[in-house]
Amino acid sequence: MKKCPYCKIEVGGNPEKCPLCQSRLIGEGERPYFPEKTVLQLRSFVYKVQMFIVTTVIIAALGLDFLMGLRFPAFPALHWSLIIAMWLVAFELGIMKQFRPGTAYAKKVTMMMFIILVLLLITSYYFDFLWLTKDWIVPIAIAATMVVNFVLALLDKQGNAMTYLLTGLLFGVIPFWIMYLNRKDMPLTWVISLIVSITVLAGAIIFKGRTVAREFQRRFHL
Repeated sequence: MKKCPYCKIEVGGNPEKCPLCQSRLIGEGERPYFPEKTVLQLRSFVYKVQMFIVTTVIIAALGLDFLMGLRFPAFPALHWSLIIAMWLVAFELGIMKQFRPGTAYAKKVTMMMFIILVLLLITSYYFDFLWLTKDWIVPIAIAATMVVNFVLALLDKQGNAMTYLLTGLLFGVIPFWIMYLNRKDMPLTWVISLIVSITVLAGAIIFKGRTVAREFQRRFHL
C-alpha cells in the first residue's frame, strides 16, 4: 500500500498522488480498485480526432472562400464555406448527440431526419435545386422515417417510440395539406407520403390501439 510522506496516510489502490496534498506517493501500489476505462478513453480520443478534422475543414473552407475568393463558377456570389460550416456544426451539435447511449432509437431517427431535412432545404435554396428537395427528397424521407418509427413502435415495449411515430404523422400530413391548398398539381411523392401516413396510423391503431389512446390522452389531457 502506498503512503504519503507528508500527510502520513496510507492510500489503497495504485494512485500516483496523494488525494489530500497531491504529493507523489511512495511505496508499492496495490491492484487498482476500479478497472481502467480504456474503452471510454478510446471513444474520447476518436471524438477529439473527428472534432479536430471538422474544425480544420471549416477553417480551411472559410479561408479559401473569404481570403482567397475561391467560388463556384455557377454561383460566384455564394459563400459556399458557410454552407459547409453549417452542415459540420450541425453534425457536431445535433447529429453526433443522437449517437450517445441512452437515447431512444425512435428519437434518434426522428431528430436526425429533421436536422438533415432542414439543412438540405437551406442548401438547396442557395444551390437552386429547392424544387427537387421539396417534391422528392422531403416526402420520401418523411415516409421512410414513419415506416421506421412504425417498426420501432411495434418492437418497443415501453411505448416511447409511439410519441415519435405520431409526431412523424404530423410532418407527413400537415405539409401535404399546405401544398395542396397552394398548388394545383400535387407531386406523386407527396401523395404517396400521405398514403403512408394514413396507413401507418391505421396500423398503429390496429396493433397498438391502447398505446395510441394513452399517448393521445397524455398529450391532449383527455
